[in-house]
Amino acid sequence: MHSIDKLKKDSFLVSGFFYNPNIYPFEEYEKRCDAAREACRIFGVEFVEGAYRYDDWLKNSIKYSAEPEGGARCKECYAMRIRQAFDFAIKNGFDYLTSTLTISPHKNSKEIFAIAYAVCADMYLPIDFKKADGFKKTAAYAREYKVYRQNYCGCEYSIHGK
Repeated sequence: MHSIDKLKKDSFLVSGFFYNPNIYPFEEYEKRCDAAREACRIFGVEFVEGAYRYDDWLKNSIKYSAEPEGGARCKECYAMRIRQAFDFAIKNGFDYLTSTLTISPHKNSKEIFAIAYAVCADMYLPIDFKKADGFKKTAAYAREYKVYRQNYCGCEYSIHGK
């Protein structure tokens, strides 16, 4: 939620694109999608839901199933999701793209930036949304508006702490 607020305050016209085929189980996906939709409604921005193609994500990630959280599996997941967002942005005439992945204190923003630059070069805005208490601000917004907050990264590996 902080990311939307920050971008709007920085004079960007914002659209929210939710593409998370990695979320497991599907009931968790629905909760997160509904929360993203609600955040967009609260801040008055367009919400677009990408296709939930869990089988595609699983095919791409299975070779990394033994990797620890934050390892090669996560990098592949970031790349898959950023590629999809980039394709959406290009098809719909957007000038810029950024990612809310950087809001998490558990994710390395420099790694996300490097992946995003490899995928979408000059179109990517490297914003570390966790800076200036961004994570705390997002949590506060979620409490204020009673919006669901997850308690694990999202994939079936992370739910089991792998």
